[in-house]
Amino acid sequence: MALLVVFLLSGSAALLYQTVWQRALFAIYGLDTPSVAIVVTAFLLGLGIGSLLGGELSKRWPPLPLFASFEPGIGGFGFFSLDLFGAVGRATLGASHLATGLFSLGLVVVPTTLMGATLPLLVADASRRSGNVGRSVGVLYFANTLGASLACFAAVAFLLGALGMRGTTRAAAALNVLLGLGVLAMRRREARA
Repeated sequence: MALLVVFLLSGSAALLYQTVWQRALFAIYGLDTPSVAIVVTAFLLGLGIGSLLGGELSKRWPPLPLFASFEPGIGGFGFFSLDLFGAVGRATLGASHLATGLFSLGLVVVPTTLMGATLPLLVADASRRSGNVGRSVGVLYFANTLGASLACFAAVAFLLGALGMRGTTRAAAALNVLLGLGVLAMRRREARA
């Protein structure tokens, strides 16, 4: 049950990043059809790569410590992301769509790869505990999607208005760090029991 809450909150943080990062990248590179396609493709490509990576890593190492290290990694990037986006945007002012695509990919591929790895890592842990891969995938994916949905509502209803883009990314970053620390604490408690 605790991992479901963790993954719900992880999905919330991920969707907050996606919302803010898309707005930031659109502000830098423009809001036309190619720019939208490039930014969304870069985000989804990172998630796909991460999913493959998480599956492979979960076969070789214990998945919960990896998950616990990936969450603060996402948060660390998130904390500085808007400053990084701004610097890259100034350096690439007037770039072509091809260059925009490459820079957008470069900006989001590392954190989205880490985000994409989280589901297979938790599925590996949950299925080892329950012996049921299908149920583990379904329940964890539901929790993550519910968290993302709640974050969409929260972002539009009050977070972006109250905290702005910078404050929203920093709140998500703090959540990622807390999730990583919480999973490590859960694992230590289980090891003692």
